[in-house]
Amino acid sequence: MLMSSVKRYVALRRKLGYGLLQTGRLLTAYAEFAKCQGDTHIRVSTAVAWATAASTPGTRYVRLNAVTLLARFLHAEDPGHEIPPSHLFPPPQGRLMPYIFSSEELRRIVAATEKLPRTYSLHRAAYATLFGLIASTGLRISEALNIRLSDVQPDGVLLIRRGKGGKSRLIPLHSTVKDALNAYLASRVAIPAVDDHLFLSSRMRGISSKMAEYTFRRLTLHAGITQTGTRLCRIHDMRHTFATRSLEKCPTRREDVAAHFVALATYLGHADITHTYWYLEATPELMTDIAASAEALVGKEVA
Repeated sequence: MLMSSVKRYVALRRKLGYGLLQTGRLLTAYAEFAKCQGDTHIRVSTAVAWATAASTPGTRYVRLNAVTLLARFLHAEDPGHEIPPSHLFPPPQGRLMPYIFSSEELRRIVAATEKLPRTYSLHRAAYATLFGLIASTGLRISEALNIRLSDVQPDGVLLIRRGKGGKSRLIPLHSTVKDALNAYLASRVAIPAVDDHLFLSSRMRGISSKMAEYTFRRLTLHAGITQTGTRLCRIHDMRHTFATRSLEKCPTRREDVAAHFVALATYLGHADITHTYWYLEATPELMTDIAASAEALVGKEVA
């Protein structure tokens, strides 16, 4: 009974646009555990026991939170389902504060690709275009590495297939980005490769995220950007930088802030506008009047 409820719950939320890959696996495991206990409904004791069996505090929190959300959904239909407490385990540690690159640092990173070994004809150009594209659009590294040749649309538009959450979106490109991408594309289509990824490794297949991270670390070292605080700079920090610079240019009138935030959230592929608002929290130097207007907008979204 619980397994069928889990499948129905996950299917419904996926129809609403949520991926729920991890949640689906977790709830399936919970339903199997509960079945072994003889449960036909969600029981707090069973849910807590299953969550407690996880090896780390963060995983315990994630497990119990998944069951709690399921329980709230099922309890509305059948009060026989018990709702576990939502704050029994501490939430995972918050997100790392981003490193915001200067324009000069981004230029040095792209220029440093000339120091990479020329393992094949497009090796340097592939990484220069890859990192330049991320810096100019705020794409996630997974989205950029997944771009196919056919995703480069006419008139300077880029199709991002199945980004985070499984959603696709169209990204309009600035004219300078369009020109740089088209220049790279002219050389890329001349490569006799079966793989249709836009960015290829020396093995003539898509670049892996691990290799992209490794290459990025090499480039930051060549560019003289070693680390921030106690950790190395990340590719994802370029996405943070794009969002931050965009918000810095945001008009300060409340109605303009609202439109700007919605546009940026859509461009970045955020499922919730509160994720866009986080960039203000993470970057104190952004204007306080923008933050105040954004808070009013977020308040309306969650009301």
